[in-house]
Amino acid sequence: MLELIYSEKVLHEQMTTNFEFILVYDGLHPVGFASYSLTEPRLYKLHKIYVLPSQQGKGTGRFIIDELVKSMKTKGATTLRLNVNRNNSAKFFYERLGFAITKEEDIDIGNGYFMNDYVMEKKLIDDFPL
Repeated sequence: MLELIYSEKVLHEQMTTNFEFILVYDGLHPVGFASYSLTEPRLYKLHKIYVLPSQQGKGTGRFIIDELVKSMKTKGATTLRLNVNRNNSAKFFYERLGFAITKEEDIDIGNGYFMNDYVMEKKLIDDFPL
């Protein structure tokens, strides 16, 4: 899975296509990053988010999501979607930030391995203008 999602080649391809990346620093030290892209009109998908274990519980993850939401809203986005493994306790973090489970999906990543995920969404606006 690391080679499929986090290899240097894959990350480079994403950085030179339609994926956007943000890096978060604590002073001069990088402590987290996220990548996202527009996948449907007005819908962005959070593909990756990572915060160093030493930064977890300090608001860094919330900061990243808040900054992404602000940026996406200026681009007219109405929804932020992500996948999280069904056994990952990060699900509760996302729920605290306003994400809700919309479905489950099992993604075949090859060699008999599956990512067993929840698809979660956060609405970025309450009502559509008429």
